Amino acid sequence: MRELHHIGIPTDQQQENETYIAKAKVYVTNCESSPNKIEWLRFEEGSPMPKLVQTTTHIGYKVDDLEVALQGKDILVEPFTPLEGVKVAFIVEEGAPIELMQMVG
Repeated sequence: MRELHHIGIPTDQQQENETYIAKAKVYVTNCESSPNKIEWLRFEEGSPMPKLVQTTTHIGYKVDDLEVALQGKDILVEPFTPLEGVKVAFIVEEGAPIELMQMVG
């Protein structure tokens, strides 16, 4: 089952209270601080994230089991741990990037 967690919007403007994720070379905001569940993403040049993620708004969903949720999906980014306590992967559905997140730990 998927539960809506956030909407991720790429930007080139610095935001307040950004967190840096070195592995992805991206600054992100905490969607929990947004009344609309917006997560702003500001990518550094040379980010290894796919252009689709860097340039297109994505929807983030919490899932109970990431491995099960990925079965049979068009995987864009293999599972990784960007921050302690969360494991994520990106898939493509309807031509858009979709982030699937499992809370771990």
